[in-house]
Amino acid sequence: MTDAFILDGVRTAVGSLGGQLSGVRADDMAAHAIRALIARHPSLDPLQITDVILGCANQAGEDNRNVARMAVLLAGLPTAIPGETVNRLCASGMSAVVSAARGVRLGEGELYVAGGVENMTRAPYVMSKGSTPFARDVELFDTSLGWRFINPALKERYGTESM
Repeated sequence: MTDAFILDGVRTAVGSLGGQLSGVRADDMAAHAIRALIARHPSLDPLQITDVILGCANQAGEDNRNVARMAVLLAGLPTAIPGETVNRLCASGMSAVVSAARGVRLGEGELYVAGGVENMTRAPYVMSKGSTPFARDVELFDTSLGWRFINPALKERYGTESM
């Protein structure tokens, strides 16, 4: 089995709620990091990249679809390079790196870009659907913390104090 190695790493600055990065979308942030990584390796042909795998826990609002694929396109990489978004809540970024390492070890590819991305300041509120057409029994939830649409059996068993 082939060994997998982390060859390089880049990251964006760490922000705070409502801080200087609050206006930056998660897909733009990830694209910036990918561009910086590629720039550090000018001899790399981007088509050698098997996949871009990013972890993203919130996946609501702007990053609700496939933030990894959007980051690939925004970074200006060839459209032939796929992007996969992994959600394992707080372990999403680590799971993305593990998935890339697994791909190398299994011979599915030789070069991956993997990591995590999130901008919780930009996390939207979401609203439940009404129980009937035109119902007014909807609830509003903050997607940046905790459980949202809780299964009543899980709420009874575990409470709502954590994700």
